[in-house]
Amino acid sequence: MSSALADPEADIAHTLAIELRTIAFQLRRRLRQEASVADWTDPQRAVLLRLERQDTATVTELAQAEGVRSQSMGATVASLTEAGWIKGAPDPADGRRTLLSITPQTRKVLRQVRAAREDWLQRTIAARYSASEQKQLAGAVRLLQRLLEA
Repeated sequence: MSSALADPEADIAHTLAIELRTIAFQLRRRLRQEASVADWTDPQRAVLLRLERQDTATVTELAQAEGVRSQSMGATVASLTEAGWIKGAPDPADGRRTLLSITPQTRKVLRQVRAAREDWLQRTIAARYSASEQKQLAGAVRLLQRLLEA
């Protein structure tokens, strides 16, 4: 199919998809740089955020949720436990199982990281965008939220 016969709307959607993916990656990387309190790997960060949301989980539950083997998750959990980011306790319903949770210090660090990232975003938006552009950005955010609902 020649480009003259191509669907212009499909071309726009394709270009937007590439640009959005690139910008999302760059923004994610920049936010991590702005709040690099801890040097967590992506799997470690995923475990900490999951435990923050659901309070406790076993290694098997974490592995299933993250789509990895239990052995791989065991290594991630071991490194986080050794560093003091998470702790394990016997499951009151089944003493053979260990329930993992984040420590109070980890919860505090996660809040600090989140606050630092939000602060950087707020300061950057205020400094680089006019009031009119901020309204446009708010509209774009609503459109992106709709994209995530698909």
